[in-house]
Amino acid sequence: MTLTAFLTCLIPETGMSFRQTILPFFAVVLIFSYDSFSQKSDSLIRNHSPVKASVYSTLLPGAGQVYNRKYWKVPVIYAAFAGLGYLAKWNDDKYDIYRTAYRFRIDGNPETVDHFTDVYSDNDLKLLRDYYRRNRDLSLIFAGLVYVLNIVDASVDAHLFYFDVSDNLSMNIVPSVIPYHRHALTGINIGLRF
Repeated sequence: MTLTAFLTCLIPETGMSFRQTILPFFAVVLIFSYDSFSQKSDSLIRNHSPVKASVYSTLLPGAGQVYNRKYWKVPVIYAAFAGLGYLAKWNDDKYDIYRTAYRFRIDGNPETVDHFTDVYSDNDLKLLRDYYRRNRDLSLIFAGLVYVLNIVDASVDAHLFYFDVSDNLSMNIVPSVIPYHRHALTGINIGLRF
């Protein structure tokens, strides 16, 4: 006898189909059983999710740190973004200036004259252009690294959210004298208490 046949024997003839009677019953049973199995003591419930912290920091940098209650990290993250954004913009402006001057130099048109005619040679303009383009690109790469580190930091902080940092955890480093045969040796005694 299959499970379907067995369950249809238990249901009185009401004219309703199997799906209309049994599936809602099982859905209610599953909901209540999940709720009853998931109830544990308050000390064992860990509601702080590293996934949530990572998603929050991915959507809005610093939001994962707020979720982890590490509020002091948010200004650091935005200061890093602001500083790197300023560097990228400043290097991009310089890059545009030297790129335009170099283009005017090599276009062969005597009517287009750059501002650095008597200051820099053609090779110097090319080197300056490449230097500021490289610095702009590095600033953008570092901004991307700050973004990724923001996500990693939020995830690690969420994993360590319930880590015990009470006064019972300590390490004592004390100088000591160690007797060795007829001599005494000096050393360091490291005591861990947890």
